[in-house]
Amino acid sequence: MKVVGAGSHNDEWSIQDLAKAAGTTSRTLRHYGQLGLLPPCRIGANGYRYYDERSLVRLQRILLLRELGVSLPVIGEILAGERDAVTALRAQLDLLRQEQDRIHRRIVSVHTTLDKLERGERLVAAEVFEEFDHTQYKDEVTERWGKDAYESADRWWRSLSAMEKQAFQQTQLDIAAAFGRARKAGLAPDSPEVQEVTARHYVWMTGSWQGRRPGAQEFTNLGEMYVADQRFGANYDVHAEGTAELIRDAMRIYAENNLE
Repeated sequence: MKVVGAGSHNDEWSIQDLAKAAGTTSRTLRHYGQLGLLPPCRIGANGYRYYDERSLVRLQRILLLRELGVSLPVIGEILAGERDAVTALRAQLDLLRQEQDRIHRRIVSVHTTLDKLERGERLVAAEVFEEFDHTQYKDEVTERWGKDAYESADRWWRSLSAMEKQAFQQTQLDIAAAFGRARKAGLAPDSPEVQEVTARHYVWMTGSWQGRRPGAQEFTNLGEMYVADQRFGANYDVHAEGTAELIRDAMRIYAENNLE
């Protein structure tokens, strides 16, 4: 998102000027207007739309929220409930600072992993996931699979010792690396080598399910998530581009052949 620059002498911006300054398109701004998110301050006799300083602040809010992954309907609800632009921007600034801190922690974690890989040292899961906090996904997990699913998984994780947590995470790292090597070697998802790794992946997953064995559809759906959700895929594509797709296809094949 770009910072909008200086406007015209009467502090109004045409839709073209505003779109150019914000790094977006006139079509996008018109769409925001149709949704009631960004109404123009006035419409000229020629039918052109014009925007004032309040519009600038409002557009900045919209673009910032979009960058954080907030949907347009939810943005509409947020903006409708705001009466004080300064208070709203301070709240947005707090969110951005939290995101900045989160990214910084991830950068430090990746640097640690990279340094170990370059020195040929064995990865330690506790270090790789040092900044990972599973509770940040509480709301999302609850929404997708229900409160009981989150609470059950949370109790299981907290019941593990530090050594057990490290072993669990290290197993995931080893499996991800094996999938990455298979991808680099050009192995097919139904090859014996890839299916062997997939079997290990299935066993590893049953640990976090407190021993319950995922069914064919559940296992297949989880495989789809590795591609559909970038946060999952990034953990595997770091080894070789396309690894997430390989895992998805391998999980589907494994489910069809081995699970009910």
